[in-house]
Amino acid sequence: MLVIKNVYLYDPASGIEQETDLFIEGGRFQKIIKSPAPGSVPAQDSDAEADPRFRLIDGRGLCAAPGLIDTHAHFRDPGFTYKEDLHTGSLAAARGGYTSVILMANTKPAVDCVPVLQDILERGKKEQIHLYSCANVTVGMQGKEVVDFDALARAGAAGFTDDGVPVMDAAILEKALKQTAELGLPVSLHEEDKTLISQNGINGGGTAAQALGLAGSPREAEISLIRRDLEIALKTGAPLCIQHISTAEGVELVRKARRLSPLIHAEATPHHFSLTEEAVLKCGTLAKVNPPLRTEEDREAIIDGLADGTIDLIATDHAPHADEEKAKPFVSAPSGMIGLETAFSLGLKNLVQTGRLDMLRFLACLTCHPASFYHLDAGRVTEGAPADLILFDPKASWTVQKPFASRSSNSPFLGEKLPGVIRYTIAGGEIIYEGIPGNQGTL
Repeated sequence: MLVIKNVYLYDPASGIEQETDLFIEGGRFQKIIKSPAPGSVPAQDSDAEADPRFRLIDGRGLCAAPGLIDTHAHFRDPGFTYKEDLHTGSLAAARGGYTSVILMANTKPAVDCVPVLQDILERGKKEQIHLYSCANVTVGMQGKEVVDFDALARAGAAGFTDDGVPVMDAAILEKALKQTAELGLPVSLHEEDKTLISQNGINGGGTAAQALGLAGSPREAEISLIRRDLEIALKTGAPLCIQHISTAEGVELVRKARRLSPLIHAEATPHHFSLTEEAVLKCGTLAKVNPPLRTEEDREAIIDGLADGTIDLIATDHAPHADEEKAKPFVSAPSGMIGLETAFSLGLKNLVQTGRLDMLRFLACLTCHPASFYHLDAGRVTEGAPADLILFDPKASWTVQKPFASRSSNSPFLGEKLPGVIRYTIAGGEIIYEGIPGNQGTL
């Protein structure tokens, strides 16, 4: 039995915010009680404490929350395991407080058939976090033929996406959304019209593009596809997520669509609510992402969207790349940055500490909201629920530095001091990461 006493619990699913004692056994929360008042004598359980498996954690000064859920991560497995694999990605997730991760399907081979999906899911069972995977929307991510949604759903697909490649054919997308609507499974879409983009990874017409002499990716490339795909989703009644939103106009389109349908969702990444295009001038290719970092007005609009519930998911878009790849000239270097180990702290810094979101709303975007959208048995701290939990010190800080638990280190936040230290990550009742006061901890 694992007992955590005197910890301040935030549970967004129930709205509970109080000092709590948690009792975990058999991989589930067995008992959750309000901590005794100061000066009272706590109840003893001599039988439990005599069990050699008993462990007590004094949570004084720490906060607890459901284990974090990432709905958008790339573990590059199969096909690109020199960047990341299921094991190193899982280690990075645990270090960042994530107990559940949904993998994207742009692997090699792509996750467009049952054997590839089953291979990932079976190997994922060996990891200590809960690993799920999306399957593709179209065969080979070519946008020409939809996959066998029924077969992939039966095989365990958490949802469907061609993330990294937009579905350009509106008729193909409508066909896909009609079928996925019948299954009740979500589709998440990468919204960038490639016909409008000269060089991706940098904001078209912005400061950084002008400094580097690049045409970049205009904001209309995102706006136009968001507008089109929301119309199709509303027409078909499909659960839809707009991925890694980057423009103020895109946020407003989602805001209007969510008024018409509760099945419309959107995600924001920590880099899009923390950075602007100016980061490209400072960090070079480490700040090259698709869609690109844009203006301060866009960043503020994304935070406003999180604050009013327009954007209800925070997803890392964890995208590892090797050092030598990011060392290439800007146009040749791949887009993407790692995010699992910094996401929680970036949210504390840029959302909670600024007063834009309270702790419960922030954590909801990382726990119960993604659990609900993807139908996961996770994201809540209630008796009988799976014991996925993080304990963190909101007053402590740490500095982003190598080595990461991830196999890659492509982060523009290197050297930055961030608030909030994960002290424990617990998945299925087992401690899978234990931080050491004063540093980022051990795995």
